[in-house]
Amino acid sequence: MSRERTFTWQDPRELAQAAATTDGLEFLTRTTTGELPHPPLSASTGIVPAEFGDGWAVFEMQPAEWHFNPIGSVHGGMLATMADSALGCAVQTKLSAGTGYTSLDLTIKFTRKADLDSGLLRCRGEVTTIGRRTATAEARITDSRDRVIAHAVASCLIFPID
Repeated sequence: MSRERTFTWQDPRELAQAAATTDGLEFLTRTTTGELPHPPLSASTGIVPAEFGDGWAVFEMQPAEWHFNPIGSVHGGMLATMADSALGCAVQTKLSAGTGYTSLDLTIKFTRKADLDSGLLRCRGEVTTIGRRTATAEARITDSRDRVIAHAVASCLIFPID
C-alpha cells in the first residue's frame, strides 16, 4: 500500500527578521504561542517547539512511519535533528537581540529504539556553559513512559546577526 504526505510552511524570512530584533527567549516563546510561525523544519520533520525557559528548550515529535529507517524504527538522524534543535534553542534562550548561534558539534548516544509504540517523544535541552563566543548544552530524548531514547551534548558558536 502506498502512502503520501504533504506539508506547507511560511516564509522563513519572517522568523529571521524577528530573530534579529528580539531576544532569544521572547523570540522562541512567540513561536509556541502562534505569534510567529514554526520554522519550516517543523513542517518537514514533525519536530515542533513545545516549551522554552531561561536556558532550556523542549521539542516534541510524534513518531510516524515516514520517520522510519529500513528496519522499522525512527531513524537516528531524526533523533539527532530533534536533539540539535533543543540544544541550539536552549542556547538561543540566553542570547540578546541581534545575536545568533550555530552548532559547532553534536554528539548523540542512542539508548533504545523509538517507534510507533514509543508515543510522543520529548527532547529537553539545557545550557551547561555560556560565554561570549561559545556555549555548551546537553539534552535527553524521552518516550511517553519517560524512558531515555537518546542523550546528546553540543557546543555552539555565538555571533552577531548581520
